[in-house]
Amino acid sequence: MPASRFAQPSEVPGLAARRIAADILDGVLGKRRTLDEQLEGPAAHPGLKTLADRDRALMRRLVATILRRLGTLDHVLAKMLDRGVPTDAPRARSALLIGAAQILWMDVPDHAAVDLSVRLVQSDRRASKYTGLVNAVLRRCAREGQPLVDEVAAQALDVPQWLMARWSAHYGEDAARAIALAISHEPSLDITVKSDAEHWAGRLYGEMLPTGTVRTLLQGSVKMLPGFDDGEWWVQDAAAALPARLFGDLAGKAVADLCAAPGGKTAQLAQAGARVSAIDRSPARVARLRENLTRLSLEAETGVADATEWRADAPGSFDAVLVDAPCASTGTIRRHPDVAWLKQEADIGALAAVQDRLLHKAVALLRPGGTLVYCTCSLEPEEGEQAIAKLLDAESAMRRVPVAPEEVAGLAEFLTPDGDVRTLPSHLPHADPRLAGVDGFYAARLSKSL
Repeated sequence: MPASRFAQPSEVPGLAARRIAADILDGVLGKRRTLDEQLEGPAAHPGLKTLADRDRALMRRLVATILRRLGTLDHVLAKMLDRGVPTDAPRARSALLIGAAQILWMDVPDHAAVDLSVRLVQSDRRASKYTGLVNAVLRRCAREGQPLVDEVAAQALDVPQWLMARWSAHYGEDAARAIALAISHEPSLDITVKSDAEHWAGRLYGEMLPTGTVRTLLQGSVKMLPGFDDGEWWVQDAAAALPARLFGDLAGKAVADLCAAPGGKTAQLAQAGARVSAIDRSPARVARLRENLTRLSLEAETGVADATEWRADAPGSFDAVLVDAPCASTGTIRRHPDVAWLKQEADIGALAAVQDRLLHKAVALLRPGGTLVYCTCSLEPEEGEQAIAKLLDAESAMRRVPVAPEEVAGLAEFLTPDGDVRTLPSHLPHADPRLAGVDGFYAARLSKSL
């Protein structure tokens, strides 16, 4: 008898990618695990190793699309379910979200989206009883879903209400809606290059932004792109590249980079000729920082430590200090859509207390006449403008050094009336939404009196 007679049938193409996507969605929405920890590192989903590059890219895009459009998806599905989404079978909800996202926003044939979602529920013991429901709802979604999306397009359903309320209060309702629209689009890949940005924009089929960042729509593993192995560039959002540039000439200066991992800003400081001491409390993140520096052929002293307790014996020993403080990260939702559904308003107060301690530590480390740059990837004023106002009230030796428009490529909209940097995801508009926007960042530059 031929051996092939007993071979296991091969799995339907694309089903494994969708099964892993369902697992990761459940990790975010049910178990409150971040995307990063599920996609990379020792706790990553074990099935990722078995996926081909194409399927891995599909899975990532599928998960990101669902998280970016979760509010709208829930609205559409609620309209089509008399009793709501089943609560006793997480895989049923995941299958509905996966199918609907493909039908409404992805270049996947409707019949394939329906069939693969049906197979997802069929293979799950608790969800299998909802096979008929999933099939019917997704077929209806293919016929009637787009008008339901269009009718709520202006309602910003894909941002939690507490965040929209905060952004509306601080930036105004129109700006808040512009932010919500900006973060609904899949972002481009931003790259900081060591030199000759125009050359690398051409090599990477991208364009050079006014700030010098190279922006490209190339997808797939960045490790396969020209220049990666040679250490010619690193991935870094255009807004994230601004704070380290605010120090001016750093050649030969001693710089402390607090909360440094994964090391994009550390690389900028080292590339500028500084003698960098880069500190982070996470051993895994410091290991990644060291790997990045090695690839880039850049040097920095690195260490694992709580920055608030580091170098207590060496006050006033640094010419410059960069505090890239841990924060609610609400400015990065366009690149990390899980943030919107994992963070809570209560997190902001706790993080603000950490930021305050880090700022005071930075002041102690800074020599008289030195420069402190504080930044967060948050849109929340407590983690930006209010943190600096509080520090200036408490530390009489510190004064603000306003950033001039020419320091941010003439983009005056990036600056607050006080001269701090405040980028919004809706900044840098472009005819192609995929090439528009930046992360939401805040940065302030301070000087310590002699």
